[in-house]
Amino acid sequence: ASGGGAPLAAIALGQKNRDRAEKILGSSTSLLLFFSVCLMAFFFFFQTPLLYLFGASDNTIGYASTYISIYLVGTVFVELAVGLNTFISCQGHARTAMCSVLIGAVINIGLDPVFIFVLHMGVSGAALATILSQALSAAWVLRFLTSKKSGVRLSLRTMKPDFSILGSVMALGISPFIMSATESAITIVMNHGLQTYGGDLYVGSMTILQSVLQLIFVPVNGFTNGVQPIISYNFGAGQTKRVKDSFKLLLKIDLSYSTFMWLLVMLFPAGFASIFTSDQALLTFTAHALRIYMASILLFGIQMACQMTFTSIGNAKASIIVAVTRKFILLLPLIYIMPHIFTADQTSAVYMAEPIADFLAICFTSILFRFEFKKALAR
Repeated sequence: ASGGGAPLAAIALGQKNRDRAEKILGSSTSLLLFFSVCLMAFFFFFQTPLLYLFGASDNTIGYASTYISIYLVGTVFVELAVGLNTFISCQGHARTAMCSVLIGAVINIGLDPVFIFVLHMGVSGAALATILSQALSAAWVLRFLTSKKSGVRLSLRTMKPDFSILGSVMALGISPFIMSATESAITIVMNHGLQTYGGDLYVGSMTILQSVLQLIFVPVNGFTNGVQPIISYNFGAGQTKRVKDSFKLLLKIDLSYSTFMWLLVMLFPAGFASIFTSDQALLTFTAHALRIYMASILLFGIQMACQMTFTSIGNAKASIIVAVTRKFILLLPLIYIMPHIFTADQTSAVYMAEPIADFLAICFTSILFRFEFKKALAR
């Protein structure tokens, strides 16, 4: 809802169509509330099998179940805080959007030790701290969007679903949804492959690899999301040169950053792994696996810049194609195929699927972007 709604709202603002922008915000909010209820009910019902799919074992299922049961109660707070914050960014209120994130993060960090150690609530305390901090963040976001300070205001009138708008929002938003959903699917498939060819050590290493990857790309994700409303607004306003210049800057920074982080990972893999574990066996293996798993992040800045620009200019079709190609068409089959090709080291072969899929996806995305971007600007 937010991934598709915010770029469309920014484009509408660029076209000086505030009424449409407010209808997009209202319809997206209704969609967020609807999905919050559906997701909460779904995960409550299928909680245990899903936790096992994501890597929980008989030793950890109790902790995981306790945490997720409390966390799910706060689903609506998380959805509103994260989802609606993008509508603050798309208006150019970067500082306000940053404050909403900081409120949740700082309060969560402050409440965690109180609930876990002082009140001895353990895992329950960690979950409670999370939903309380997200509730306050959501309140901050809603307060701003309903105030006179907001260029696009949320009201009960605009929250009446407009199905023509919802269709556009969902068409564009399905791309970031696919990217997020496939990450979960990939985790399940990779954990299954590593459990089959290796064991708990390998599954543990995958958790660290994904954590390192997230740690590396959180800063550049923030920058990329910050450029999105600028591209969308100028695209809506017909400012072709500004759209081109914004994309070129985005590409330069994303590619420079991904190249720099690739170099650090290749030179100091153990340093990154040691952030998440002190177990020597796990540390040694993960350091080796990092070099394989992240071999293609050198060029990943190209993928991020092109994919975000597709979304920014409202090109739902290309955005969906890119998202589906990278994970479903390339990565999922490779996870199964690679261990049968490299039979001498099947666990390393599972890790190799990621950089190979990334490299092929970057090549495909670059070619598609060259043609689609030129056509969009011509229109």
